[in-house]
Amino acid sequence: MRIPPAILAIGRNYADHAAEMGGKTDELPMVFMKNPASACGNGDAIVIPPICRHGGPQVDYEGELAFEIARDCRDVSEADALSVIAGYRVANDVSARWWQKTGSGGQFCRGKSFDTFCPMSELVPASAVPDPQDLEIETILNGERVQHASTGLMVFGVRYLVAELSKGMTLLAGTIVLTGTPAGVGAGRKPPLFLKDGDTVEVKISRVGHLKNPVREA
Repeated sequence: MRIPPAILAIGRNYADHAAEMGGKTDELPMVFMKNPASACGNGDAIVIPPICRHGGPQVDYEGELAFEIARDCRDVSEADALSVIAGYRVANDVSARWWQKTGSGGQFCRGKSFDTFCPMSELVPASAVPDPQDLEIETILNGERVQHASTGLMVFGVRYLVAELSKGMTLLAGTIVLTGTPAGVGAGRKPPLFLKDGDTVEVKISRVGHLKNPVREA
C-alpha cells in the first residue's frame, strides 16, 4: 500500500452511529487525522500492538467509504468537488477506543493511528461511482454482518466534505478522506464486541469493492 501524504477522517457523520456512541451530530464536520503510516492494503493483517493491552480490550472496526484527491486543490466549490476526486476506496477506520478517548488528552489521533489501523482497498476510478451518496456499505466480522447502511445517510456528503476541508487548506494530491462510519461498531454494542487475534473483518461497498483483513495480536 502506497503511503498517502495525509489521511483526514470524519467523525459522527451518520446520526445512528453518533447516537450509539452517546453523542449527536454537529453543525460542522468533526475532523481528525490518522497517521499516514497507518495505511495498509487489502489482505494485510490488522496487528493489535502491545500498547493496546493498556486499557483493556478496545480495538474496534469502522467500515467507511474513502475518497482520494486527484490534484493539489484549495477552496473548491461544492459544484466542482467531484472533479478533484481521483477515485474511491473501501476503508476500515480501525480504532483503539481507550487511546482515542482517554489515553491522549481527548484527541482522537493516537487511538486511530497505530500501524495497520487504516486498511484500504484498491482505488476505483471516480468514473465508476457516479453518485457517492448512493452506495451500500456493510461490515462483516467472522461471517456475521455487523454494519449495514446507505452512504445516502451521511450527515455531510462527499461534495460538502471536499468543499469544507479545502477551505483555506491545500489538499495535496493523494490525500485520503474517510467519510465516517454507520451504526454497529463494537464499542456501541452490549456487551462490546472488539477485535481479537484470529478474527477476520470485511467491508463491502457497492461499486467500490471488498476489503478483507485478518486480525492478529503482536
